[in-house]
Amino acid sequence: MTTRSTQADPPMSVTLAEAPTRQARNSAAFWTATGHSRGHEVIRRRGFVAVDGDARAGLRILIQEPDLDPGELAEIGELVRGAAGPVNAEDPFSSTDLSHLGMRNWQMPVMLRPPGPVGEPVPDPDVFRVRRAEDLQAAERIVIEGFELAGFEPYRPGELFPTALIEQPGVDVFVATRDGVPAGAAVSVVDDGVGSHYWLGTSPAFRSRGVGRAVMLGSLTHLADLPLTLTSSKLGRPLYESLGYVAAAPSTWWASQ
Repeated sequence: MTTRSTQADPPMSVTLAEAPTRQARNSAAFWTATGHSRGHEVIRRRGFVAVDGDARAGLRILIQEPDLDPGELAEIGELVRGAAGPVNAEDPFSSTDLSHLGMRNWQMPVMLRPPGPVGEPVPDPDVFRVRRAEDLQAAERIVIEGFELAGFEPYRPGELFPTALIEQPGVDVFVATRDGVPAGAAVSVVDDGVGSHYWLGTSPAFRSRGVGRAVMLGSLTHLADLPLTLTSSKLGRPLYESLGYVAAAPSTWWASQ
């Protein structure tokens, strides 16, 4: 994983057609960093990256190419059948069929934002980059609650976001607080000159109060000179579009039943 380019470097150009590949690479970088920080096995092949976790974290598969060969598909099948926990797979190219493995699927758009100003962060909620273990745990709790990650309940500190995660090059975690109470969180990842966001979540008690926008603005300030990709939920798309993102292509996500 590489850190972002310096301001002296010219901004990289990423086209809409290239966005799925760049999102695939960034997602693989993020989950590789997550896997390493958790002590889980990371499997790298030409067409996919897999992070094989325990019964609670499960197996994560990141499709990296639109043309997996029969051997790669067979290996994915073996990994899915042998997974200790839930299975999730991301295919930004929407080209790999995993239905024969008994998995359900849905689509979300890969979105692209070119380098450029992002607007001033709002003063309330306050957004800061996480440096302390207690703040990382606050982000962890927000994400688990906001995304309803039942597999990580009962809560075990450091299981979703180990302290080693924020020591991984290119990975930053942000927290928004309102009146001193942690209200929102997000993870940003920079790899090979492209940034992306993951786990943008808001505590249920603070939804519809501008927390998500605040976290995005606060985390985008150090990424303004980079092209950015992300995969958006239906509910998140209006926020991202208001921040300059445009839909590039549908990404297909797969999950075990």
